[in-house]
Amino acid sequence: MKTRKHLRFAACLLLLSTAAGQSPVLAQRTADADSSLDSEIASIMDAYQAIGVAVAVVKDNRLQYSQAFGWKDTAARERLASTDIFRIASISKSFTATGILQLVEAGKLSLDDDVGELVGFPVRNPAFPDSVITLEMILSHRSSINDKNGYFTLDAFNPAKNHEWAKSYNPYAPGTDYQYCNLNYNLAGAILEKYAKRRFDRYVRRHILQPLGLYGGYDVDQLDSSRFVTLYAYDGTNGRFEASPAAYESRAEALQHYQLGYSAPVLSPTGGMKMSAEDLARYMIMHMNYGRSGKVRILSEASSRSMQRVRTEKSGYGMALRTLDYLIPGKQMVGHEGVAYGLYSAMYFQPREKFGIVVITNGCKTAYSNGDVINDFLLDMYECLYRHLIR
Repeated sequence: MKTRKHLRFAACLLLLSTAAGQSPVLAQRTADADSSLDSEIASIMDAYQAIGVAVAVVKDNRLQYSQAFGWKDTAARERLASTDIFRIASISKSFTATGILQLVEAGKLSLDDDVGELVGFPVRNPAFPDSVITLEMILSHRSSINDKNGYFTLDAFNPAKNHEWAKSYNPYAPGTDYQYCNLNYNLAGAILEKYAKRRFDRYVRRHILQPLGLYGGYDVDQLDSSRFVTLYAYDGTNGRFEASPAAYESRAEALQHYQLGYSAPVLSPTGGMKMSAEDLARYMIMHMNYGRSGKVRILSEASSRSMQRVRTEKSGYGMALRTLDYLIPGKQMVGHEGVAYGLYSAMYFQPREKFGIVVITNGCKTAYSNGDVINDFLLDMYECLYRHLIR
């Protein structure tokens, strides 16, 4: 595996080659995008064979820079635009947690509630049957629930639906340890809609997206499909990128038989939000300002700070937002990342200094150094954008 030092050296060499007109990324660039920053981004893309990347940088609570590079669709030879929308993967969890905290503020839920009582079937680790699994535990991945039975339906751990439900639990007491688990957030989405009395995606649109003036959503059939960015998974066996059409698969048939308070995984509260990098940056501003964007407040400061408060030091995880101290050296950055169908995304901000960066690629060949949650491509992009636009 190449070290980050080697990758940066390779990127520098590629930057020199781009000046001679040898880079395939720069070859497709427009004449007005030839700054040193844009050229360096192109060289990083070349180093990781990135298909396309959209970036958005916030400084002093303002969107300072937004740009898209590379391809939206390689077969159609369509270039990526900053207004195009991606399935942003696990950054979606923060929308779910935000909605849950709104209901807590409204008195409809409590973070101490037993999620089994909320969802309507027993949610108990069989090794610790007397330990209540709370709403806060599932939002902070301390529930002891895992994804061994899958997470695309709540049947995975519903004793009345699956005789192997017990496999969905880890051998430690709820609240005592951390394991990232997608089922936690599909369960949270089901609870949210049950107590909001509104389908999950419609609640998020009405109470989060619309107040903030954002375009996006979980139901692909309610969005402009011409703006969907094709995602490409890298196949290491044949050394090729393969398109992932399942990322934007219609759920129309499943929605015909939708059960409010149970069928939420159909919409993927854990990873199904579709949004542009620009609008994700605007959403980020709200979390950076503890629940408020401009004159619009959608979450109390106390609730927002609770989302950001670290519950387990080894993970840096709060509730759908985690704190990292290595993304930008010397800065504690708060946010979330996403991985799905070949896409890699990251939304991280510094709440005291009021800056943040969003990076989304629809496919690249990268690696993870030292088991970090952020891969090398995203790390190099963050370092580049911070050095040029923030520092």
